[in-house]
Amino acid sequence: MNISPIALFTYNRPWHTRRTVEALQKNDLAEDSSLFIFSDGPKNRADRENVLAVRSYIRSISGFKEVVINERESNWGLADSITDGVTRVINDYGRVVVLEDDLLTGPAFLRFMNDALVYYRDQKKVWHISGWNYPISPEGLPQTFLWRVMNCWGWATWADRWQYYGRDPEGLIKSFTRKEILRFNLEGSHDFWDQARRNAKGRIKSWAIFWYATIFMHNGLCLNPTASLVQNFGRDGSGMHCGSGDKNRPAMPPAEIAPGPFQEKIEENAEVVDHVKKFFAAERKRSSLKGSICRLIMNN
Repeated sequence: MNISPIALFTYNRPWHTRRTVEALQKNDLAEDSSLFIFSDGPKNRADRENVLAVRSYIRSISGFKEVVINERESNWGLADSITDGVTRVINDYGRVVVLEDDLLTGPAFLRFMNDALVYYRDQKKVWHISGWNYPISPEGLPQTFLWRVMNCWGWATWADRWQYYGRDPEGLIKSFTRKEILRFNLEGSHDFWDQARRNAKGRIKSWAIFWYATIFMHNGLCLNPTASLVQNFGRDGSGMHCGSGDKNRPAMPPAEIAPGPFQEKIEENAEVVDHVKKFFAAERKRSSLKGSICRLIMNN
């Protein structure tokens, strides 16, 4: 197998970075994989010490075919760093597996990603491979499924799909109809579109929503494992665009065995999508109840 390179993006979280790498080192195929690390420069003096600590650690990393480090002199920010790094690696290799510095991968993650990149390489309707899924019960469901939504906590794609990626917040807002926004939001079950609005208003600068929009506009599909192979452990307020309240969302430990078989029928799996919609509905109900309790306490 022609093993895909890995692009890892780091900033100022040495403990998170170490844990991410140590989990990745335990993956099947790690020793055969080239690891490209993009270390963003410090935004201010306060971040400099931790950025240097991250850089000291990543220079010591072994256990991969090769480790190539790119230390940015200035602060690019996550959106620009990922866009540039993914583009550079994918232009050289034709495909890439992408991780950020707060993702705990199970030992089968790289095997799943590489097998899927080979299996769907010529299936042009499949644009994206995800390693993470929402915490739904896998009971009675296929081990893998295709759907319209893009997840970015451990993912992979090919150069001929990524070439269409673009980040134009105002243009995106103008180009979508109400009907398209509804479908983009899984028939209104979750407000993904809010990220596009906040980018257009300059409140945040992110990249992932635009990759999802690119896939969506091309009627592309994304492959997911039903049971996640990745766990995000950075939802503690230390990550970009992550509030401390996110740590209350349920998190499943990464599965240790690669799921299979892959989906031969290239269409969205309505049954699994329905389970995800029910998860979002339960999450809204839980958040509403929590808010009601907080208001009750504050008013007494």
